[in-house]
Amino acid sequence: MLELGKYSLGVGDRFAHQAKAQLSAFVRARELGVEIVPVWNKSHREHNIVGSRPESVRAAADAAVQSLGWTAPYHVDADHIRLETVDGYLDSSDFFTIDVADSIGQRAGPDRVPAFLRRHPELADSISIAGIEAPFDVRREDVAEIAAKYLRAVEEAGRIYRRIEAVKGAGTFITEVSMDETDSPQTPQELLIILAAVADEGILIQTIAPKFTGRFNKGVDYVGDVAQFEREFSDDRAVIELAIRQYGLPGNLKLSVHSGSDKFSIYPAIHRALRRLDQGVHVKTAGTTWLEELIGLAEAEGDGLALAKEVYAAALERREALCAPYAAVIDVDPARLPPVSEVAGWSSEQYVAALRHDPRSPRFNPSLRQLLHVGYKVAAQMGDRYLSLLRACETVIARNVADNLYRRHITPIFMGEE
Repeated sequence: MLELGKYSLGVGDRFAHQAKAQLSAFVRARELGVEIVPVWNKSHREHNIVGSRPESVRAAADAAVQSLGWTAPYHVDADHIRLETVDGYLDSSDFFTIDVADSIGQRAGPDRVPAFLRRHPELADSISIAGIEAPFDVRREDVAEIAAKYLRAVEEAGRIYRRIEAVKGAGTFITEVSMDETDSPQTPQELLIILAAVADEGILIQTIAPKFTGRFNKGVDYVGDVAQFEREFSDDRAVIELAIRQYGLPGNLKLSVHSGSDKFSIYPAIHRALRRLDQGVHVKTAGTTWLEELIGLAEAEGDGLALAKEVYAAALERREALCAPYAAVIDVDPARLPPVSEVAGWSSEQYVAALRHDPRSPRFNPSLRQLLHVGYKVAAQMGDRYLSLLRACETVIARNVADNLYRRHITPIFMGEE
């Protein structure tokens, strides 16, 4: 079976120009003895907005690997895939994030829950799990209620999984099941029941992305109780270990954290849990690379800075339309967005200071950053005008992309450096 390594990091590249710069951050970590598997991800929505094709992600990743002589594993993730969209990704992807969040809460067939209860009487009991202080005391009616909430979603994951398997062949791809884009976080008890259902479906799942407590807004830091997140992360890991033993799930099954990028405050918590439990993790970073492109353009000054300002002006004008698809994962305060006339007069340093994610800087503007995070559609519609400037400013952009990924993400998560 194609297996995902212990530590892996999902990276986005909206315009498929930064794969080499991203990979250089992994090379740097590997030279220090830290093995992290790069996973390039791009969702169907992002492809539609940018006007790209799934095979472009594979082409960019392969070119970067060849250019830098990378000999370790790497993968291409069909991110947040569904049954109606999966076929377009079967040729180019070897990692599939199966998104079934929309099916959570949809009622399973009338015979499904009773059959699940008959298969799993062990779940309606007092369950002691190593690493979790208090046992789970779950009644039969509790199991029935949880199963009713999640069985339809897991069955949908099974249908998508079998479609992939029928085309690509068993054991030739990596499967993640994603349940993070929903309203309520899953409890450890719910996760155990979900994993039992996943095993029943025969899904060789290697990562699972539950929803954790707190807000994971795009491009900015975590909003919530870090100590509670750390407890949930550790408890979920303990549940996974039990599920591997009890239900025969793949031994490398690990948690996936869909960070939405830049969740700096929880990175130390993840690192502590990894050291304490000696277990792996998959962290997905979303679209920070696109913002580093804007930062690089602004630092290059001249035409680059002018275009970065133009992107902001257009994004501000179209704020409501750009933000609507991401309403659940952004908090943009219109009152914090500077007028176009003010930004037009900014220096390179002022633009970069407002956009770069440095919570210690009084000039950092989270609302501006989140607006530009979802504003990549503006750049996409500029076509080659934008892409040609990426090429012209490649050196400064690549430096920002690589440094951001290595220093702000890789070192705190996997090396414990803050």
